[in-house]
Amino acid sequence: MWRVVASSNVCVIRRARRDRPERHIPDPPPPPREYSKSPVPEDRKSSRRPPERAERREREDRPRERGERDDRPRPSDAERRPEVKTERGSPRPRERKSRFTKGDDGKDYEWGKADAKKEETTADKEKPNFGLSGKLTADANTVNGVVLKYTEPDDAKQPKRRWRFYPFKGDKALPILYIHRQSCFVLGRDKKVVDIMLEHPSISKQHSALQFRATPFTRPDGTTGRRVRPYIIDLDSANGTFVNNKKIEARRYVELLERDVVKFGFSAREYVLLHENSKDDAQDDDNQEAPAVISTDKIKQEKRAKEAAKEDGE
Repeated sequence: MWRVVASSNVCVIRRARRDRPERHIPDPPPPPREYSKSPVPEDRKSSRRPPERAERREREDRPRERGERDDRPRPSDAERRPEVKTERGSPRPRERKSRFTKGDDGKDYEWGKADAKKEETTADKEKPNFGLSGKLTADANTVNGVVLKYTEPDDAKQPKRRWRFYPFKGDKALPILYIHRQSCFVLGRDKKVVDIMLEHPSISKQHSALQFRATPFTRPDGTTGRRVRPYIIDLDSANGTFVNNKKIEARRYVELLERDVVKFGFSAREYVLLHENSKDDAQDDDNQEAPAVISTDKIKQEKRAKEAAKEDGE
């Protein structure tokens, strides 16, 4: 019985050894290299390794202590970059240029953009401007949400003489325009703001303005007065305003006389300026009588007469 058990164990052990992988036996190390023990001559030593290089090698090999600064020179980008061998005829690879070259070692570099800092220091600070911006005027001079290009002057006045525009297109007469009912008329294509609508495409939205102004004058007897006369002004239109076939200067008042012909842009319509009584000057503003001059003595006399009349009445 024991023999059977022992034989079975031997079979198991043999089977396990057979299934186990074989051990890797390393190769024996090579024999040490034998060097010549003959002394090296001094001249040969100096030719092999210069003294500076030997000292540098010793300094590099020496272990540094903690906190000691490493003074070993570091190779530059050009020395560190491996050499690229090129074939004949092939283009040479372009070298990358660096801002920090050897010649710039003594320069001081600062963070940020230097140009922006210089501009801030050199440029003068903008001083506060307390002038008129025109915003309030634009808000007050707005009609139907559109800002008017024109504002009436201080001497604007409605005329007493009934001025009219007689438009003609060739030989055909068009409806009369009555221009004495207010002191100013804006002409153009914008229906929201203009007073007289002009439909030709060459005319600007706010082309020009017809303005009545009270201007001073001297009468034959030497007294001074003010008379209302029509003026026209071009509002920087694209194609201009013409009086008697002459283009007028923009933003300048031009006085209109009786029988003057006005044209706008490239429109073929002509507007002749006349009034209701062109041959009769009875309603002319020049014939207004001068106001009587009242002196202080006359005012005192009237005041005394009123006081005397009150006393008599009591």
